[in-house]
Amino acid sequence: MMTDLRFDDSPVRPARKRSFLRRDRQNGKIFGVCAGMAETLDVDVTWVRIAWVAGTLLGFGSLLLIYLAIALIAD
Repeated sequence: MMTDLRFDDSPVRPARKRSFLRRDRQNGKIFGVCAGMAETLDVDVTWVRIAWVAGTLLGFGSLLLIYLAIALIAD
């Protein structure tokens, strides 16, 4: 027995390519860099913030400069 499959005639939008360097201003605390990364990686923003602070402390502040650079060049 064959069934009749009918598809919706709504226009198909191409999948939006999500860049890793993006900012989420609505969910962000300072510039939204960690919130943008968390959305891209599909993880909780708290884990990204903890990892960023730990990396900044262990890297003697080098990630702070990277954070500022991302905040300036991200969309």
